[in-house]
Amino acid sequence: MADKFDFTDKTVWVPGANGMVGSAITRRLSNEGIQTITTTRNDLDLLNSSHVEAFYHKTKPDVVILAAAKVGGIHANTEYPADFISENLQIQQNVITGAYRASVKKLLFLGSSCIYPKSCPQPIKEDYLLTGPLETTNEWYAIAKIAGLKLCQAYRKQYGCDFISAMPTNLYGPNDNFHPENSHVPAALLQRFHKAKVNNDEQVIIWGSGKPFREFLHVDDLADACIFLLKHYSEESPINIGTGSDVSIADFATLIQRTIGFNGNIEFDLSRPDGMPRKRLDVSKLTTLGWKNKIILNDGLKQYYQWYLDNNNG
Repeated sequence: MADKFDFTDKTVWVPGANGMVGSAITRRLSNEGIQTITTTRNDLDLLNSSHVEAFYHKTKPDVVILAAAKVGGIHANTEYPADFISENLQIQQNVITGAYRASVKKLLFLGSSCIYPKSCPQPIKEDYLLTGPLETTNEWYAIAKIAGLKLCQAYRKQYGCDFISAMPTNLYGPNDNFHPENSHVPAALLQRFHKAKVNNDEQVIIWGSGKPFREFLHVDDLADACIFLLKHYSEESPINIGTGSDVSIADFATLIQRTIGFNGNIEFDLSRPDGMPRKRLDVSKLTTLGWKNKIILNDGLKQYYQWYLDNNNG
């Protein structure tokens, strides 16, 4: 384990603070009394390198947690591949290179579990990166995230920058994106079941076969892991963040159905793609360091639905 990084008198910038991940990290930092700088798209265009450089010069953050990204589910990745690869590459280049130029003391880059090959062994170890073809439904986003990880490694190798990378599993929680076509699985299912309950529908249609397995982590657990890693981790290799357990999409849908109290049937739309057949992260590296998730799935989904009701005119 690395020597503990001291946050005392440090200022942390969280690009993407309005998103699900960024807002959770900002809440977690605030709870620890750590001074934060938050920016929204209206405050700062992360696609504009000169604006980002000027921001670094003005604010001089000590630590950066790069939570900003263009994200979406299978539909969005399939429909907008150029946007997903180009915008994420630009954001990463501007923020990471800017951090080097501004002599930032530590940077955490958040990647994604989709960077790993489609058919790699389960659970997925960090060493499996770049050992096989990617899942085609999200390869544009995945390639951009791999590039961000490698950019951090390059600055670490060439200049000794304390830049680290973490790969979270599938997330859910407050401030999730509930767009009807561009959302990820938890948000899409939660909203679909809620609307079906409100409308007294007889069934809910789930994209795909329901057979793939996915791992789901509450975003507040992710935020806790990020602070833990900033304090205790300083290596070139990426590190996985997850629960170490997974559930089939069919069973996950049933959990959400019960959480919401929808009494109709579940039907599967086999014309829709499944994505990767299984994606469970090996989190032994993180657990060996001393971190484990605290929020179990059933409890997390209840909190998630309550937040949805409180914030989406449910």
